[in-house]
Amino acid sequence: MFVLHERLDADTIAITDWPLSSLRLLNDATYPWLVLVPRLDNIFELHQLSSSDQAQAMLEINAASLIIQEIFAPDKINIGALGNLVPQLHIHVLGRFQTDPAWPGPVWGAHPPKPYDEDELSAVIDRLETPVIQAFA
Repeated sequence: MFVLHERLDADTIAITDWPLSSLRLLNDATYPWLVLVPRLDNIFELHQLSSSDQAQAMLEINAASLIIQEIFAPDKINIGALGNLVPQLHIHVLGRFQTDPAWPGPVWGAHPPKPYDEDELSAVIDRLETPVIQAFA
């Protein structure tokens, strides 16, 4: 039975479920930042996924990347699966801009997260809704 790690639950907002993963928005308005969490128990690393789940994960990473590119037009898209603090497998897909506060370095630990206010969150979710639904329709 899949249970979302408590830190992911606290730091992200559920958007939808794709075939393999829960698609979530990281609650940091500094970056367009999606997080994919495969809905599988006791999976900590990409290599633990079956071959078919690895292929599906790649399709979902690509879909999240395309959505960020189309909606936010970042200068670069970063993809990472660190898991040092949260062992449950989760994949970060985030847009980076040469003007962002961490550029060109990594975002982790660069500054405290800036949580979305209600209006910002609603606007971002509205922008994501159609492409997210169409990605695996």
